[in-house]
Amino acid sequence: MDKYEIATFGAGCFWCVEAVFQELEGIHAVVSGYMGGATPDPTYREVCSGTTGHAEVVQISFDPKVITYGELLEVLWATHDPTTLNRQGADKGTQYRSVIFYHTEEQKQIAAQSKAEVAPTMWNAPIVTEISPAATFYKAEEYHQNYYRENPTRGYCSIVISPKVAKVRQKFSSKLKKHHADE
Repeated sequence: MDKYEIATFGAGCFWCVEAVFQELEGIHAVVSGYMGGATPDPTYREVCSGTTGHAEVVQISFDPKVITYGELLEVLWATHDPTTLNRQGADKGTQYRSVIFYHTEEQKQIAAQSKAEVAPTMWNAPIVTEISPAATFYKAEEYHQNYYRENPTRGYCSIVISPKVAKVRQKFSSKLKKHHADE
């Protein structure tokens, strides 16, 4: 059996989601990409047009002995607004929808339970997050990978992403990779 499992989440701009999950202990890799649409191998421009049906997602390779799928979901609920349909902040469109793509029946059950029991403890409006079977994952263009790490001073990064990363560092300090513990 492989050491790592895969989780795939859409929660608005994948730059934000990638930056958040890269902070956590037990995460082996976070790859930005697209899932859930009809167009094979879509480009960023095509996905942004809203015509392909894809969501911007991150595919997370994680060690379930270090961080569980349920813990990943807790971070997901805390770091985006799962009550807004097809929107996160100023980003609007189906490509920014809140979605959990499950890879196993167990993930489907954990996601449904977490949506029903954990998310409502953080949000006072109905949770609109879609829970769907994983489809083909298309890796985004290379310039989208590690975007926040490579561009921390860009406007979007400092205004939108940095507060999310700071929230994770505060709220989930016990789950951070060791090099972030002192920041």
